[in-house]
Amino acid sequence: MFSRHTITDKVAFALVSFFLGQLGDGLNIFQGIYLVALGWNEGSVGIALSMMGFTALLTQTIAGDIIDKTTFDRRKFLSMAALMTAFSASAILFVKEGNVDHATMYTTKIIEGVSSSFIGPCVAALTLAAFGPDTFDEVMASNIFWGHVGSIASAVLAGLTAWITYPNIRYCFLVIGLSALLAVVGVKLLPEGDVLMGRGLKGTSDTVAVHSSGDAKEYVNMEVKGSASRSSTQGNISSPNCSVTAEENAISSYWEIFSDRKTVILCFTGFFFHFANANVLLVLGELMGGDNEDGSTKRSAIPLIAGAIVLAQFTMSGATYAGDKMTRGGWGRKPLFMAGLLTLPLRCFLIIIWKDAGEAWLLSTQILDGLGGGFFGLLHPYLVADITFGTGRFNVIMGLTASCFGLGGTLSNLLGQMVVEKYGHVASLSGSLVLSVIPIVLFSFAMPETAGQRGKIAKSVTVQVEAVGVSA
Repeated sequence: MFSRHTITDKVAFALVSFFLGQLGDGLNIFQGIYLVALGWNEGSVGIALSMMGFTALLTQTIAGDIIDKTTFDRRKFLSMAALMTAFSASAILFVKEGNVDHATMYTTKIIEGVSSSFIGPCVAALTLAAFGPDTFDEVMASNIFWGHVGSIASAVLAGLTAWITYPNIRYCFLVIGLSALLAVVGVKLLPEGDVLMGRGLKGTSDTVAVHSSGDAKEYVNMEVKGSASRSSTQGNISSPNCSVTAEENAISSYWEIFSDRKTVILCFTGFFFHFANANVLLVLGELMGGDNEDGSTKRSAIPLIAGAIVLAQFTMSGATYAGDKMTRGGWGRKPLFMAGLLTLPLRCFLIIIWKDAGEAWLLSTQILDGLGGGFFGLLHPYLVADITFGTGRFNVIMGLTASCFGLGGTLSNLLGQMVVEKYGHVASLSGSLVLSVIPIVLFSFAMPETAGQRGKIAKSVTVQVEAVGVSA
């Protein structure tokens, strides 16, 4: 078995991200197929799958705030969140045939929404704590890339299992449980890093050394003085045993960071993008798959649905890799984020005009979904780090923005399917096309470029620390 002495911290984060990527909500589509096959009606399925989203949007900001403030090891938070997400997602295995066990599904989806809310902030906080603000983008890009690869592996395994076991596709959900167990094993390999830096402050010692690709970097920290006890003893960072107490006015107030213009613009942009985008994959699956006479999904739809997920995630991986190279080469956040936003109206338009052109044409539109999702997913943590580093509110804003994105996605699935039911697929896609223009206009005119601004809004923070036994 691997140990922390045999692999680098960046590889450890990549492994954990790969397995966490398999816990993503891509399998929700297969859950919907399975519940319909058991006898659930579409309305009940929609409510069940929306429960996780509604719960997450209520808890993600709180989860981020908890991760910011906690003195509990964030790695343990991540392990517990992964296990609870997997156990709640696997509860579908115990749903009986017929339009029954609604309470079981609704309850477990609420639990899944709460637990999954901690995964993103934990990974981002641990990455920032272990590598610091200058190397954060590089390692976070690697995390996101391997998360997409994990989603590809999950969709392939689930799709293959569902195809083999059709119509009883329940065993494809075992992928989630296995992935969670492997993720927990991988979490033990992660460094805890610098506790304060993980919340978007500058750290607990006079200098924090971060080694990336063999080069040492130093971060000049906040004013330091005083007393004793907690530490990160693992990872690339060597920080002292310390007891951290920041004066109340050293960290930005909630109102100050919530009302920041850039925070507001990012929240609204992400909301409208996901409001327009989330339902498109469901509509695409319905156009490609078709149903049997009893309303259940055809067996031929399973590889198409899995293929749609795989193609999008594969393209997201490429977009993540390219976006990382471009940002390190001097590209700003704004042009890449705009490129991602612009893919959505084009995708909606192409699906509308190709709705009768055949499955291959429809499937190819997932390339645009991958490009949009890849650039959006990569730049989201970059933008939040640019806006918040030095305020002590990094994770709470990660949670707030994720809540806004989740609200948009949940409303998209709920209202989009209502439009499909009453007016048809083209009407739903046309609505998404119109809505997709809003985030483009909003971000292009209202959002300033944030590249190079990280840490410049930091307050002067006084931290009480006594350095004890700092190692080189």
